[in-house]
Amino acid sequence: MNKFKYYFILLITTVSLFSCSKDNNTAEIVPPRDYAVQYATDLNDIEEYLKNYYIEDVSPDVDTKITKIPTGGTQPSIFSYLNSPTFPKLLSREVKLHDITYKLYYLVLREGTGTSPSNVDEIYTTYRGEYLTTTKVDAVTTQTTTKFEEWIYEPQKANLFGYIRGWKEIFPQFKTGNNTSNLDGTVSHTGFGAGVMFIPSGLAYYASGNASIPAYAPLIFSFKLYEMQRLDHEYAISGQSTLPTPDGIMSFQEDLDGDGYVWTKGELPTGAINPDDTDKDGIPDFLDVDDDGDGYGTKIEITKNGVVYPFAAIPSCDGNTTNPARIKKHLDKNCY
Repeated sequence: MNKFKYYFILLITTVSLFSCSKDNNTAEIVPPRDYAVQYATDLNDIEEYLKNYYIEDVSPDVDTKITKIPTGGTQPSIFSYLNSPTFPKLLSREVKLHDITYKLYYLVLREGTGTSPSNVDEIYTTYRGEYLTTTKVDAVTTQTTTKFEEWIYEPQKANLFGYIRGWKEIFPQFKTGNNTSNLDGTVSHTGFGAGVMFIPSGLAYYASGNASIPAYAPLIFSFKLYEMQRLDHEYAISGQSTLPTPDGIMSFQEDLDGDGYVWTKGELPTGAINPDDTDKDGIPDFLDVDDDGDGYGTKIEITKNGVVYPFAAIPSCDGNTTNPARIKKHLDKNCY
C-alpha cells in the first residue's frame, strides 16, 4: 500500500524593521535584535516590575488588581511570593529556544480543580493583555503597562497550537474548573484556574509586534482557565487548502514522553531530537498521519472491522492490550 504523508509546514518569516534615511529617503534595513541581548533586557524589566508592584486586590471571582508599591510602602511585592508554598505563588519555567534559556515567570492565584490542557488543546479563557514599557531618565527607572486587549465577559475559545509560545507554556500549568448551566441560560464557573503570566518578547511577538503591541515588548496577561477541549491535529495540504485528516488519536495522547507538551521541530532547541516523533522524520506524531513510518496510516493501524480502537485498548503487534509497557501497533514499524 502506498502511503502519502502530508507535511505540516511551519513558515517562519524573518522580520526586518525599516527606517527612513535622512539623506535619500530610501528604506534602510534594520536587522532584528539579537535574541540573547533582548532577553537580558526583558528579564531585567520583568523582574524590576515584579519587585516593585504588588497584588492590591483579588476578588472572590479571582479578578486581580496589580499596583505599584508607593514610595515608603511596605506591601509585599509580587516577587516576594517566589516559590511560596501557598497561594498566591510566583513560579517560573525554563524555555530553551533561540539558543538561549528563557525564564518565564507566572503567578498562580488558583491552580484549578479540573484537568490541565496540553499545549495544543483548545481552551476557554478570559484574559486581559498589557505590554510593559520601561524607560530610564537620569538613572530613574519608570515602568508603565498599557492595555492592548481585554476579553473578560464571555470565555473565548483559543486553540493553543496557533498561539504565542508564552501561552503554550503556561496554560498547561493550570487546570479547568466546574461549569453549571443555570435556568436563565447563563453558565456559572467555579474552581477554575487563574493567574498572571509575564512573557519576554522572544516568547511573544518579538520584532514584529502585533497591531497595538510595539516590537520587543514584554507582555503581561491576567487570565482564567474555564474549560478545555481535546483536539486531533493531523492535516493534509491539498493545493492551497489545509484539510483536517485526524488519525483517531487525540493530540495530547501523542505526548510520548508524558511531559504534557508536544512540539514541532521549529519549537525545539537547535539540534534537539523530538521525543514525540516516533519515526524521527521531522513531523511530530500529533501532526503525522503515519506515526511509525511503515507506509500504513495510523488510522488504518488502529482500526479493526471499521471500528477505531479506544486509545487505551490499541493492541501491540501480538494482540496484547493489557501490558502497559507494550509498543502499540501504530508505533511499531515492523507491525502492519
